[in-house]
Amino acid sequence: MAPGGSACKEVESYPAVADYAIATTKPESNSMTTKSSFGFVGKHGIQSNNGVYELLECPVCKNLMYPPIHQCPNGHTLCLNCKNRVHNCCPSCRYDLGNIRCLALERFAESLELPCKYHSLGCHEILPYYSKLKHEQHCQFRPYNCPYAGSDCSITGDIPTLIAHLKDDHKVDMHDGCTFNHRYVKLNPHEVENATWMLTVFKCFGKQFCLHFEAFQMGMAPVYMAFLRFMGDDSEAKKFSYCLEVGANGRKLTWQGIPRSIRDSHRKVRDSQDGLVIQRNLALYFSGGDRQELKLRVTGRIWKEA
Repeated sequence: MAPGGSACKEVESYPAVADYAIATTKPESNSMTTKSSFGFVGKHGIQSNNGVYELLECPVCKNLMYPPIHQCPNGHTLCLNCKNRVHNCCPSCRYDLGNIRCLALERFAESLELPCKYHSLGCHEILPYYSKLKHEQHCQFRPYNCPYAGSDCSITGDIPTLIAHLKDDHKVDMHDGCTFNHRYVKLNPHEVENATWMLTVFKCFGKQFCLHFEAFQMGMAPVYMAFLRFMGDDSEAKKFSYCLEVGANGRKLTWQGIPRSIRDSHRKVRDSQDGLVIQRNLALYFSGGDRQELKLRVTGRIWKEA
């Protein structure tokens, strides 16, 4: 038994792992590398031709470790999140972890400069270890989430990948042109408990835009909303503007704004009401007839700011 250590009950969900304090061989599941100008770069952007870098990978969650880095009396290290997950019991030797900090490893990490983990996607930034995580959270080369709002789709990728995915997997309509005429018909306009939505992708100025139209409850009031999202980063989105219009019977409702980047989730944009919002009574008025059927025509235009 290690000095000052005590055995603790085995945690079934975390089987014992190899001694990472002395290991120099990468687990096979993490052995894929891509060639870079400074050697081989692994999944975290760390040079993997030297086993010492592997010490920075948590043996439980396989993510890079940041202070506080904890260790057991036998020297096995793991990150703070996993220390809490394994109930303070070392997953390597089953001894009580206590509150021992691995200051040497923290100081070692401070001396490193590493490439962004999105190096293979085009980012060539070399960053101090403790700045790397913050950079990667905002890196312009990080993959985009699927903008499809109708399901919890987990697909990520660059814009060409997502365009193909939307077309092939979600059967989204694709159109060329900077003007659109969107028709929405619903036999029972009172059914808004389950959000009714539509998504159309438009290509203009060599870029892609997602037009969303849906019904949902805003508090107790049922509303319809149309808004545009840009398939790219916010800095690019701000170079464009768009307008939307809906109306009938001599009245019309218009909206003009800047498309939101798909970096912002569909729900975030919708809940911010950053688009054309139509109250149900007004939507039924625009529909004409006996107001028992919803018939809306939303027209719009996209243009590039000078």
